[in-house]
Parts: sequence; C-alpha cells; structure tokens
Amino acid sequence: MAQTEYAVFGLALFLFVAWCVVLFLHVLSIVYGKYKFYRKLPTVLPDSLPGVSILKPLVGVDANLYDNLETFFNMDYPLYELLFCVQETTDPAITVIDSLRRKYPNVDIRVFIGGKKVGVNPKINNMILGYEGAKYDLIMVSDSGLRMKPDTLWDMVYHMKDDVGAVHQQPFVCDRKGFAGVLEKVYFGTVHAKMYLYLNSLGFNCTTGMSCIMRKHVLDEAGGLKAFAHYLAEDFFFAQAMLDRGWKVKLSSQPALQNPGNYSVSSFQRRIMRWTKLRIAMLTATRILEPFSQCFVIGSLAAWAVMILFNISALGFFFIHLLVWFLLDYCLMCLMQNGPLSFSKFDYVVAWMFLECTALLLNFKAQCNPTIKWRNKVFRLRWGGHAEEIRTKQCV
Repeated sequence: MAQTEYAVFGLALFLFVAWCVVLFLHVLSIVYGKYKFYRKLPTVLPDSLPGVSILKPLVGVDANLYDNLETFFNMDYPLYELLFCVQETTDPAITVIDSLRRKYPNVDIRVFIGGKKVGVNPKINNMILGYEGAKYDLIMVSDSGLRMKPDTLWDMVYHMKDDVGAVHQQPFVCDRKGFAGVLEKVYFGTVHAKMYLYLNSLGFNCTTGMSCIMRKHVLDEAGGLKAFAHYLAEDFFFAQAMLDRGWKVKLSSQPALQNPGNYSVSSFQRRIMRWTKLRIAMLTATRILEPFSQCFVIGSLAAWAVMILFNISALGFFFIHLLVWFLLDYCLMCLMQNGPLSFSKFDYVVAWMFLECTALLLNFKAQCNPTIKWRNKVFRLRWGGHAEEIRTKQCV
C-alpha cells in the first residue's frame, strides 16, 4: 500500500513540475518576444549592403497574389533580384509577373519555367533553376502568399552578422475577414508563436522556410538545394546544415505576414495536421511531448496533481489554469499584433476556445496517418524526415 501511495505521490509531483515548466515556457515566449520583435533599425542604410537573390516559387493565382508580389517591388533595399519560379508555361502566375514587370521596369527580375526534378520535394524542384541562376550569395526563400513591408529585407540583412548563416521570420498572418481569418491569426499569434519563441530563445532549431535568408555558399557546401530534396520539411534541414557547420541561425525582428487569397477552416486544419506530421517524423519525442503541452491536457493533469499534493480542489485549479493560460495567450497575441486587434474580444475568445478544443483531436488524427497531401501529390513520411511519393487516392 505504501509503495502505491509513493508511486501516486511521485507521479503527481512529476506532473506538477511539468505544469510549472510549461507555464514557465509560456512566460518565456512573451518575454523573449517583447525583447525580440519590432525593434528599431538604423534609419540610414550603410553605404555597402550585400545583394540578395529572392526565390519566389509560384503555383497558380489567388485573389491576393498581385498585391502580395507587388510589395516585393517596393522594398527599401538597394540591391536585390526577384527570381520567380513556375512549373508550367501555362501557369497564370506568369501573367501577373509580366504585369508587374511592366509597372516596375527598374526592378531586377527573372522568370524560371519548368524547374528540375531532383527529389520528391515539389517546392525544391520548382526553385532549383532559380537557385542555380542566382547572382548573389545571400539567398532568400519567400513563399508566394507573403506580403513584405518596405523595411523587412533590410531588417533581415541587418541580423545577418558575420557569424550568422541564416535569418528567418516567425510566421504570422495579415488581418483578414471571416472566422477562418481570425482563427489563423489567433493560432499564429498564440499556439504557434509560443512554441516558436521559446524554442528559439533556448537555442533549438525551430525554423520555417516561408521567409528565410541563407548563405548560398554554405548550402553549396552541404550539397546545394538538391541535397535537401528528399525532405518535405526542407527549412528545418537548411537551418540544421548551417548549425552543423558552425554558423548561427537568428530570428528576424519582424514576423512573416502570410496573406493567401484562399483560406478556410478546413484548409487551415489540414495545414496544422501536415505540420504536426512533419514534426513527428523529424523528432520522435514530439509524438509524446506535444499533446502534453496543450492547455486542456496539461491543465487536467496538473489539477489532479495539486489535488493529491496539496488537497486543493481539482476543478477550481483547472479553471484558474484556464484563466491564466488564456490571459498569457492574449498578451502574446497583442505582442505579435504590435497594436490593437483587428477583431473583437468575443471573436478572440471563440477562436481561442475552438483551437484548444480541437487541438488534441487534430494531433491524434495526424499521428494516425503518416501520409501528406501537398500540391496534388501524396507522400509518406519516414523517420528522420525523409519522404517518398506514393500513388493513392487517399486525401489528408
């Protein structure tokens, strides 16, 4: 009997400590974000700045593509080239590029059509010709759905110190209408922001490739872009290649502003499950640890723990936990927004509750099916992040 009581007490103590650690990481993300984001840059650019080759992989057109791409033609940076990469000669994105080329004839742009199959990753296959034709050593990979502020490129280059191999932006989203727009903004301003910030503050490799500047000669030492074509999460392995060679990877002080024209709750959830599958394939511990970092899961376990340890009402503690978590998330959301929210507090509450109530289900569904559907192709993930294309009618 005594052994059973000791085991229960030990488990309760472990869960309570785990809750304290998770809460500490939550606070750490806010502190680090406050320190890191929206810092003022020198108002006068240096006389000599390195050129930047910006790879823009494009597939098709959406309602926001023209406006998104136009922001890259109006950047306050003296030396850069835009390398647009499309797969098909019939892609309507080419018409958008031509229209912008005529409007901004002084911007250095080139279009690469057809790509080259060097692996299973369709994004790398699309970009490979642009990568090989880049003029500058600093290579920026920038997804098609991003908007760029005039000073963002300068901000990223500013963080590219002599010992830094890559600078990346934390994903965020522009203000958009509808519940799906609010849902994505709350997710990237709370759940994703928290994880991204505390991992970067602790020195872990947590890098997304939707907007990232890298040193091309270092990537070439690792085998070039094609060396990463057998991964779907190529961004993680880009950064790991830098770290393995003694270079630092830094976070920019401006988040990446996603602004795709097509968005919905279902497409957002499929995206979250896809990212979860990639994390599980790369880091096995994620399969176990990630569910326990969720608000309802860790809160329920901690509530039981304090009841055993301190004879405190489990239900009362759980509701206090929810309130603290909710307020910390709201602080982080306001920090990411860097200003007033574009939606009401009621909308925030509804979106927050929806995310927390569906988080465990989406994680479970992601763990049950290791296949990924991306760009009309289906892939099976292997341990270590490797992927293989499969022929199936199954949709994920």
